[in-house]
Amino acid sequence: MIRIKHEGLAVPMSPMFTLYIADLLAPYENEKAVTINFRDPNYSADDGGYHPVEIRLENEGDGWRFSYITDFCYIGSGYMAELAKDLDFDFDAGVFQNLFGTFPIEQAIEMFQIWETNFVYYAMVSKVFKKTFTLG
Repeated sequence: MIRIKHEGLAVPMSPMFTLYIADLLAPYENEKAVTINFRDPNYSADDGGYHPVEIRLENEGDGWRFSYITDFCYIGSGYMAELAKDLDFDFDAGVFQNLFGTFPIEQAIEMFQIWETNFVYYAMVSKVFKKTFTLG
């Protein structure tokens, strides 16, 4: 069974979230690192949709550690729109970034809990995401 090291993180993670991620990692248990991309194929700058999410984990031998979780969104509209970081939980650097700036990750506890609840629902219940995996 895949072990996700989530104890003692600056932002607490729910067992449902970590078990979901662990299940996704199972085929890659011998890899050094995995980046998982979650995409709503219908998401666009004009029509909206579910934000793309990227999650990177690194294998430390005795379990997997979250490196970062980034939620993207379109800024602007039409042909001028560009995909940008909306929320970035960078566990390696110990910071949280959003459109307003960069903060110590400990200040993101409430934001992470809201994000995580929504993500789990979209990923596990609504199943809106297509997933791709990048190894290494």
